[in-house]
Order: sequence, then C-alpha cells, then structure tokens
Amino acid sequence: MTFLKRRRPVKGTEEHPRQQEDEQPKDKSRSGPTAIKHATLVVGGFLGLFLGLITSVYVTTLHENDLWFSSIQEVEREISFRTECGLYYSYYKQMLQAPTIIQGLKELMYDNHTESRRTINLLKRMNIYQEVFLSILYRILSLQNYLEPVYFYVYTVFGLQALYVISLYMTSWLLSGTWISGALAALWYILNRIDTTRVEFTIPLRENWSLPFFALQIMAITYYLRPQLKPFQQRLSLTLIVVSTFLFCITWQFNQFILLIQAVALFSLDCLNMVPASKALPCIQEYLFSGSTEVKQKVRSLYLVQVVSLLLVWILQFNNTMLLGSLVLSFILAALVVQHFQKNLKCGTFAIRVAKLMLHLIVVLSLTILTNNIIKRILGLESDEHIFKFLKAKFGFGATRDFDAKLYLCEEAFGLLPHDTFQRLLHTLILPLYLLVLVVTLIVAAIVAIGNLGNCSTPFQNLPVKEEKVIVMRPDVAYNLMHNVLFGLLALSTMRMKYLWTSHVCMFSSAAICSHHFWSLNLKAIRLYSPQWVRAVRFAVPILICIYLYHEFWPKIMAELSDLREFYDPDTVELMNWINMNTSRDAVFAGSMQLLAGIKLCTGRTITNHPHYEDKKLRDRTKQIYQIYSKRPPDEVYRILRLYGTNYIVVEDSICYERRHSRGCRLRDLLDIANGHVMDGSGENDPDLKTSPYPRFCDEIKSTAPPYSTYFSRVFKNKTFHVYRLKKKKEMH
Repeated sequence: MTFLKRRRPVKGTEEHPRQQEDEQPKDKSRSGPTAIKHATLVVGGFLGLFLGLITSVYVTTLHENDLWFSSIQEVEREISFRTECGLYYSYYKQMLQAPTIIQGLKELMYDNHTESRRTINLLKRMNIYQEVFLSILYRILSLQNYLEPVYFYVYTVFGLQALYVISLYMTSWLLSGTWISGALAALWYILNRIDTTRVEFTIPLRENWSLPFFALQIMAITYYLRPQLKPFQQRLSLTLIVVSTFLFCITWQFNQFILLIQAVALFSLDCLNMVPASKALPCIQEYLFSGSTEVKQKVRSLYLVQVVSLLLVWILQFNNTMLLGSLVLSFILAALVVQHFQKNLKCGTFAIRVAKLMLHLIVVLSLTILTNNIIKRILGLESDEHIFKFLKAKFGFGATRDFDAKLYLCEEAFGLLPHDTFQRLLHTLILPLYLLVLVVTLIVAAIVAIGNLGNCSTPFQNLPVKEEKVIVMRPDVAYNLMHNVLFGLLALSTMRMKYLWTSHVCMFSSAAICSHHFWSLNLKAIRLYSPQWVRAVRFAVPILICIYLYHEFWPKIMAELSDLREFYDPDTVELMNWINMNTSRDAVFAGSMQLLAGIKLCTGRTITNHPHYEDKKLRDRTKQIYQIYSKRPPDEVYRILRLYGTNYIVVEDSICYERRHSRGCRLRDLLDIANGHVMDGSGENDPDLKTSPYPRFCDEIKSTAPPYSTYFSRVFKNKTFHVYRLKKKKEMH
C-alpha cells in the first residue's frame, strides 16, 4: 500500500525504460497468471457486490425490527422521520400528491406553507432534488399498485448503503492490491455501524444520500491518482469523479465545507510534490511547475471538477448565493492564481524551497480570505454567518451570546468526539491497528516530503532510470492519508462529522494491513524480513482478525436481528390526529423546529419555522417564535406570533422544563441570555444580566388566567403537548 522503490534518472542514459521492456521476449507462460488475475477480479468483484447487498439488507432488517415499520400506521411511519428528516420527506410526499409533475414542481418553487407569510423557492433553499427525482420516478414507473411510496423511498436510501460499502471495498482493494482488504473493510464498516452510519434511524437525512457518492468519488480519485495511467483510464476515472462529485454536492447543503477539506488535502500534496502530472515532462527547473499548459497537473483537474460541480449545483439551485460565497471556491481561485505567479516554487535548495512554501501558504490563505470577504459583501451573503460564529466560539476565539451559535455549541452532535467511540473502535480491533498504520504512514510521508523538498524532480516521471532503494509514497496512498488525517481532526472536534472519518478508517486500515509494502517495512524494522514472512503475515493477520470478529460479534448480530420492537409515541400520534380532524387546512402552527417539521409532514399545515437553518431571515424568525419559552409578557408574545400569521402554538413540556442539557445550554437559558435575563436555577450569571419582571411564558400560560387567557385559549392537551389558539381581536373584548 504505502511504498515504492524510487527510480532516479541516470544522466547520459538515452534508452527509455519502456523501450527496454518492449525489447524483452514475450513469455507465453503469462497466459496462466493472466487467467488467475481475471479469476481474482471476478471473485473479488462478486464478493464486493455481495457484501454491499448484505449491508443494505442488514440495515433494512434493523429498521424493520426496531419500528415494526411494515405494521404501524402511516402517521406513525411519518412521525418516525423525526426533526429535519420529516421536513425533507414531506416534499417527496407533496410531489406525489400533486395533480401533475409540473404542478408539483411549481408548488415547490413557489412554496408558502414552509414559512408562513413568505413565499420561497424550495429547490433553491434546500437540497431536495433527490426527493423530486424519486417522486417523478415513482410516478413514471407507475408503482402505485406494487409498492407503497414510503417503501420506495426507504429502500432507495438503504440501497445506497450498498454503493457505500462497495466503494469502500474497491478503494481498499486499489490501495492494497488484494480483495481481502476490501472484505475486511466492509466487515469493519458493518460491525462499527454505530460509528460509521446512522442511516437506519435517520433515513431522509442529507448525509445518508450524499456520503455514498462521496465514497464513490474517493474511490475514483484513488484510481485517478495512480501514476502512469493510460489516457483512456484517466478519462474514465475523471468522468466518474465528475459524476460522483456532482451527485455529492446536489444532495447535501454542507458540500462546500467537505470539498474545502478535500481541496486542502490536494493542495498539501501538490505543495509537497506528491501528486504526478497527467503528462510528464523532463525536469527543467524553471519550467516544470510554471503553470505551462503542457503540464496538466491532476490536482488542477480535481480543482476544476470541484468548481464545475459547485457551479452546476448553483445553477440548479437557482443562483443560490451561498455556493458562490463558499470558502472552497475562494480557496481554489487563490491557489491557482498564486501558483501561476510563483513559477519557481518547487526548485532551489531545501531551505529556499521551505521558505518559498511558507510564503506560498501565507499568500494563498490571505488571498482566500480577501476574495471570500469581497464576494460576500458584493452578494450581501449572510446565510452561513452562524457557522463561522459557532466555529469561532468553539475553538476559543472569544465567548458569544449569539443565540444561533450557542444553539449549535450546546448540541451533543456538535461537541467533541466522546470517549465511548474509541472504546467501541478498540473492541473491534480497528483502533490499535489504525494507530499503527497512521504512525507508520505519517513517518514515511514526512520522510518523502522532506526528500521532495530537497529534490527538484518528481518521482513519477517517465525518465531514463536506475533503481535505487529510496522510499517514495504512492500518490493515491498519500491522498488517502491526508484525507484521513484532516477528516479525523474534524471528527475529533465535531462528533456529527465522525461518519466522514470512521468509514474511511475502516478502508484505510484494512488496506494497510493487507499491503505487501507495509509489512515489508515493519519486518525490516525488527530485522525479520523475508519474502516468505511478508506473505505469511500479510494474509495471516486479516484472517486472524476475521476469526476474532466472527467469534466476538456473530452472536451479538444474531441477538440484534432477533430483537423485535415496535414504534410507540402515542402522544405525538394523538396530536397529529387532532390537528387533522379539528383545524382548517390553511391553519398556521408555531412551535419548535423539530415538531413543526413533523406537523408539516403528517398534516400538511402551514408552519412558521423549520430545522433547515441555512437562512438568516429564518434564523431570526425562529428566535422570535421561540419566545414562547422565554420570560416575555403575553401581549408581546402574541404580537410576535401574529406577525407571522400564527393561528396555533404547540408548547412542549420537554422544552419548557428541559433537563437533558446542563444549566446554560437549555433552550430557555439560551433565550434568557440572548434577552439579557438571568437564568433559572442556582448558579452564576453574567453581571450584566437582569431579572425579568415577567414569569416564563410556557409555564404561566397553563394557568389559563388573565392576561394570558385574554390572548390565548387552550384547545388540546395531553401528557406531552399543549396547543393554544390565538384569539382574534374581536374575541378579546
């Protein structure tokens, strides 16, 4: 996986090595190895397909067993799509209920039910093209008599898990040279399911659509970065990269941040001279990395793919300015511009090249920030400002009282990676092996990087050569290493992003321990090297791991598959049924983002706000609606709610009396701090916070006494929810 013997040019040699190979007599006995190779490809390919399908069936079964999905009511199935998942699925349902496809598209483009008193283009604001595509496909195929719409949706998402596992399998195979590593990667992915995916209980979540395409893109990039590919192979792999990158971008609103990390990884490899050019030229110092059109570096091709994909999504999302103002576009532009003018970056003595590299980094980062700020000012972009406020506070660059930023900071999903994650990874043996692989490959990468900084030549040029025992890292391995490190840092800092990292850990670790080069280096380090030992260890280690995993986890998997449960949420079901039977179709509901997404899905009623948070006006609106959980007077809360056309508010006891979060992170605490009020309970408060003269609205409204009864009347109640109707002005007198 990790190493090659470096080939250095020999001065004065005129004969090309490829010509020397061509002059060798052809060996007729090669037909035997060729047949074995083809048989290996067939067996490995079928095994990868089988493991992908097994994973898909496995998560489908777990989903069915956990909810008894096939037997519960339709409203219960829809309620199971919680928070933003319900919002996304509601548009699939809406498209199917529309009289025609064209009418359904118009309703999405001119929607006034998702945010009351505001018409928005949902195709512009949200990444819901997958719901649109599935609904159109369902109607065209006329599946109404064969498969319920919800199953068509669910099975499609679970089917993408097969693509996910197959992509990991193939990437591991490409890196190691054996399909055994791919099988181990798939096995690790399944056994570490809690940390590699959450698809079985968050089906419509955007990442469950996009990550399979991201894994496919990584596989294609891994193949594309191999040196000495034929032109046809380059075109084929680049086409797959374009398609997978576009599908990844169109299905997830956070695509720009993931592509930024990927672009930084490619930029780092390019700076350290670890990625080959598509077309090799002799090492002429002042021209080799000058930006000449004759040297089409693969990194630049990948940059272009990212830019084209984002621009295509920008067009399909009706000029969504958030994409134009993304950091990744500014970074790529800055990297290409600076690289064009710094023509002699990679030549000179070691000290000079390090100094040039540091200057290069400073100029690129400065130009990136400058370009991004200019673009955002021109476009008046504020959609992602809450993310940067969150990041600034998270990494200790100043405290914040910003409601939106603290809302993220207080969520467990956006906190540090918890320790139990490492305990689970340790139990499946992947953690210790991964750490070994990471340490070894990082040491080799450092040696190679230092060597490249001291040598003007690139290690993968088709030059007259003489073999020497100098370590060099393959570019596909170097890319996956850099990718793994950067996404590992992201996962450590933000738990929700661990799914980008842990699946890659499964692939990268399995590829290393099945690699001939990895074990060669380790056995040489302890002076036990021999070809026989390398061959034995290379296959013995994964086999022993598989035996351990089978012995340790097979009984647990069988027990898990036999654990039958049933969906049970009677209070929410009762609420949805009451809304459907007792309110008009044009009624407007206010409440928490998570609950309102379910109300829109299950009842089709208009809502005031929702969990898709990438819009400044929506964030301001949500903060205003959430005043029902603050210490504000009833007349003021009434005025705010009427401003957004609200007819009913749903108050949740789980929020009003929240105990899940610690003091300072409860929703009512965030509102108190934002409003300048002292928080409830014992504990410290900032000295400038003042005691509110009013009681907490969500608690006091239950008294049904004036002045609350003047503005609101309770129309529904159960153990979890309280629904209040806003009185009209004529009812107040």
